[in-house]
Amino acid sequence: MPKTRSGPLLVAAPAFVLIAASFAASAQQPDRPLGLPPVPVPADNPQTPEKVKLGEKLFNDKRFSLTGEVSCSNCHDPNKAFTDSPLTTSEGINKLKGTRNAPTVVNAAYFASQFWDGRAQTLEDQALLPITNPVEMGLPNHDPVLEIVRTDPEYVAAFEQVFGKKGEEVTMREVTQAIAAFERTLIAGDSPFDRWYFGGDKSAMSEAAIRGFDVFLNKGRCVSCHTIEQDHALFTDNRFHNIGVGINRIQKDIPKLAPAFLKARSQGVDVDEKVLTDPRVSELGRFAITTSLDDLGAFKTSTLRNVAVTPPYMHDGSLKTLREVVEHYNNGGVSNPDDPVNDFLSGGIRPLNLTEQEINDLVAFLESLTSPRFAALQAQRMAMNPQACLVKPSRTTTAAAGAATAAGPAAATEGATP
Repeated sequence: MPKTRSGPLLVAAPAFVLIAASFAASAQQPDRPLGLPPVPVPADNPQTPEKVKLGEKLFNDKRFSLTGEVSCSNCHDPNKAFTDSPLTTSEGINKLKGTRNAPTVVNAAYFASQFWDGRAQTLEDQALLPITNPVEMGLPNHDPVLEIVRTDPEYVAAFEQVFGKKGEEVTMREVTQAIAAFERTLIAGDSPFDRWYFGGDKSAMSEAAIRGFDVFLNKGRCVSCHTIEQDHALFTDNRFHNIGVGINRIQKDIPKLAPAFLKARSQGVDVDEKVLTDPRVSELGRFAITTSLDDLGAFKTSTLRNVAVTPPYMHDGSLKTLREVVEHYNNGGVSNPDDPVNDFLSGGIRPLNLTEQEINDLVAFLESLTSPRFAALQAQRMAMNPQACLVKPSRTTTAAAGAATAAGPAAATEGATP
């Protein structure tokens, strides 16, 4: 939850403002969930029920992989809040492991860019890449996908109905537009926080979560990047930050690794393939896309919505619980207090000096961001692994911390069920 180098609190990232302004006319959704703005819909890909239905079919079609066993929904499983939790990093064909943790697709419609490093600008762009990545769906090119959608009777009828095209008129443009249309329906708000903050229901959040919200806004400074607006909250600034995850492992190698990658990129290396197959290159983060030294080790600010049901966390899945995440920030950008801080850490990352009670309360607040459709999944995760939730045996260093820890189980009981 780093603080950005500039910009006031509670103000949306400029990129999202531009997107919202551009598409406001095509995003009339008066019944949208509490806490969310209208979904930005590009003018050249309007939503229709038929297109969404086609996109869902494409999203779940395993024939679009080399082995016929992997679809988009393998890494973005509806039963796991559209992630592949609890995998640390995702598995593709033949159980091949990539280098990145699968982020949820829920509310991805609001993101100014896609993937942890922002290498795709739109949902349509994003849908192209996993199909041909060797550790994801593994096809050599998109021709097998086109062969299927141009000849399968159900697809032939659907593409003609939705796009008025058939045969070779159907291209990957239409395929990705349909998938993106489906993904734009995957939005979720109406969390206990939304009902409390935007809906005025003062009983919607526990006392622990309310205290945690104060930590979120003030001492924790989480809101600097996980933004909240006057009438909605995306909980992301849609920007990229080095928060001390991953890059610490390769810091001493950066003087050689970064130039070597730049040379390979200039010679035509596939960046999408490289970042998912080479763990060291993966840790370069946004730098692999922009080649700017300011972006070394920087990754996109994740939305915090439904974060309690999408463990593990960070781009590499290296933090297993929400408490570990909070402790990482509390330590000033290192998971172990005695570890050295990396040279490229974003401005504003520094020790927070939160008490045990404040850590418990902040996690309680994060757990209040779960939408009703995922509440059962959250309860299931808590029942299976209570240590992954609010309270774990704490490191008591002072009498005050000990007293706060003693209050922790009560706070956990309050915050466990939104």
